[in-house]
Amino acid sequence: MTATLPLATGGRVRVLRLWAAAAAVVAATALLTAGLDALRPRLPALVPGYASWGLGYDDPTWYLYWILGDTTEATMAKSALGGLLMVAGAVFAHAARRRGGRLQGFPLACGTGVLWPWAAASAGLGLLLSNLMWGWTLQASGAWQPTFAPFVSVPPALVILYGAGWTVALTGAALGALLVTPAALVLVNLVCVPLGLSPVVGSVLAMSLGGVAACAICRRLPWMPPLRVAAAPPVPVRHGPSWVPRRVLADFTEAHFYGSEWAGAGLLLGCVLHYLLNPAAPAYGGGLLPRIVAAQVLTAAVGVTVWRGRWEAAGWYPTFVPVVSVAPATVLTFGGSLPSIVAGAVLGAVAAPPLAAALARRLPPHFAPMIAYTATMGLCTATIVPLLGLLPGFRHA
Repeated sequence: MTATLPLATGGRVRVLRLWAAAAAVVAATALLTAGLDALRPRLPALVPGYASWGLGYDDPTWYLYWILGDTTEATMAKSALGGLLMVAGAVFAHAARRRGGRLQGFPLACGTGVLWPWAAASAGLGLLLSNLMWGWTLQASGAWQPTFAPFVSVPPALVILYGAGWTVALTGAALGALLVTPAALVLVNLVCVPLGLSPVVGSVLAMSLGGVAACAICRRLPWMPPLRVAAAPPVPVRHGPSWVPRRVLADFTEAHFYGSEWAGAGLLLGCVLHYLLNPAAPAYGGGLLPRIVAAQVLTAAVGVTVWRGRWEAAGWYPTFVPVVSVAPATVLTFGGSLPSIVAGAVLGAVAAPPLAAALARRLPPHFAPMIAYTATMGLCTATIVPLLGLLPGFRHA
């Protein structure tokens, strides 16, 4: 018995250090949020605000802003500058990996590293096709539409499933624009809007349904290669306190199939700079970007710390799911109040990752795990956000 006491004590100390690291990340984000909120009335409008994007889909400048903003729609930042710096961070991480440098961070593209350029190319092409084919809905409706949906779903998912090559990349891009975007348009406009549900629900469920259809179709396409051979199971590792902030940053870009702390840092830096240039530019112009980020950092910090054992045993765990669904959707629904930030973040961090992992384990091997993760995003957002609306102190914005 006495021989195990030092081990038990050491384990408790390690856990306390992980929680302390998570608390430090959350505290730093809270200070940043308070500072940005305080600065907001005095900040200039040096770049166009979100409302000015309604000038028309034919305007080239507006078109560029919209498409670049679509690259950050998964985090609900809608920031062109955030998208540019996110990709720059991913490029830096990819270059560091090729050089074998110590600064490469977490491997890109679901741990594959080498597949990131193909996943990014397929996602980018899918985004362009989506906007070319369905961009008219923006002008016809005069309202936001989920043209971003392929960027974080079918195109990169098929590259991870089937491997590199223009055949896979182009097939993924085409299927994403043909299957995911129209499904998202229908679900958002004909289901979510009439029922008062967050648009997140329709967007991510369209990704899940489109993913099922795309994976089934790809099995019958003669030009598609065999499925990639699954990598060997990772060796269990124990994480230290420095892993927590890195993992929190990386979770911001897991939905993009990046999963890099450098890409996550670029995304957040770009979004904050965009906010400083005009608070009415990112995050749909509501000025809620700092509170959205606060909720996302909190849900990521709680998630990676609560589920640290799953991370260490499996090498990866879907703690990113509430970062791009429940947490920001709760903030947008209830106007960024403190209860909405804390409740959405904590409930999402506790409920979403295990459900996503359980669903992913039950998928056939020719189905991308993205199907399970996006389904979980929709289910959790469609239940947690309305339930919170029934409680005192949660008023719709």
